[in-house]
Amino acid sequence: MKLKVFKQDGTASSKSVTLDEAVFATEPNDHAIWLDVRRIQANARQGTHKTKERGEVAGSTRKLYRQKGTGGARAGSAKSPTRYSGGTMFGPRPRSYSFKVNHKTQLVARRSALAYKTKNEAIRVVENFSYDAPSTSNLKGLLNSLELNGKSVLLLTGAHDATVYRSGRNVPKLTVRNASDASTLDFMKAQVVIFQEGALAQLATQLGGTKE
Repeated sequence: MKLKVFKQDGTASSKSVTLDEAVFATEPNDHAIWLDVRRIQANARQGTHKTKERGEVAGSTRKLYRQKGTGGARAGSAKSPTRYSGGTMFGPRPRSYSFKVNHKTQLVARRSALAYKTKNEAIRVVENFSYDAPSTSNLKGLLNSLELNGKSVLLLTGAHDATVYRSGRNVPKLTVRNASDASTLDFMKAQVVIFQEGALAQLATQLGGTKE
C-alpha cells in the first residue's frame, strides 16, 4: 500500500512511501491486542491501596459486656470486623498488578493495531522535521493542513526530539512519541497516527518487517 508523504507544513509533496505489508497488512489478532493493552494498564496501577484489619485499628481489646444474660449476641473486642469501629475483613493490601506477556505476542499486538489503522485509512506520513525552538503553532498548523483538528492524534518521531515533544505538549489530543516507545495502547487510543519517514522505517524494523 502506497501513501503520499506530506511536508512539515502539511502540504503534499511529490514523494510517496510503501508500507511494509509484513507490519501494516497482517491479519489483526484481537486477543493479542487485548492481552497487551491489559498488561500495559495493569503495569500502570500503583497498587498502594490498604485498609486496616482488626490488629491495626485503635481501640480497646476488653470484652464489651458479659457473655450471657443480655438477650443479645455475644461480643468481644470493639476491634471486631462485625462492629462499626472495627477493622476490615480481607481488605485490600499493597500489591503489584503487573504481569508478563511474551515478547512475540507484544509484537503481534502492535502489528495488529497498525493493521487496523491501515484498514481505516488512519495513517499519515510526513517528512522528517525538527524545530530550532519549541513551536506549538507549527504543530497546530500541520494538524490544520491534514484536517485532524479535534481528533486524537499520535505523532511518531524517528528519534527522540525534545523540541518536537515540547511543541506538542499544549496541543489538545496530541501525543508525541519516539516510534520505538509507542505501545499497543498508544495506537489503539489514537484516531490517526502520523509517522515521520524515519519513524516508519524504524518501527518496521522493530516489528519484524520485510528486510530488503
